[in-house]
Amino acid sequence: MQLDPQEARELFGSARVARLATVREGGGPHLIPICFALDGDTLFTAVDHKPKRTADLARLRNIAAEPRVSVLADLYDEDWSQLWWARMDGTAEVTDDPAAREHAIGLLRARYVQYTDAPPDGPVVVVAATTWSGWRS
Repeated sequence: MQLDPQEARELFGSARVARLATVREGGGPHLIPICFALDGDTLFTAVDHKPKRTADLARLRNIAAEPRVSVLADLYDEDWSQLWWARMDGTAEVTDDPAAREHAIGLLRARYVQYTDAPPDGPVVVVAATTWSGWRS
């Protein structure tokens, strides 16, 4: 069953993790798992303190070059009557605005206990939704 945009957004918001798809130079996809917080139709995610091979992350370069992104959340269950997926398509930006960063980190800390003592210290990505879509069994 196709979901209306409000249902898709509500299911999406209930997920604990999502996958952020950006576009690589040359047009290929780049997909990574993210922790996120929603505020209305705006998604916030941040680069956290977990070890990375480099600070020059592909997702950040990709967003700077092509801000259109998709973010997918889903639920898989062996009982296939429980399956669903929800997708947010939107426009992303990496922000260095102190107020936007403070707001994003506050939302992420409220959602993930792991960020209570060690909040994300890297760049913040803000995604403004242009469409919500989804499906439910």
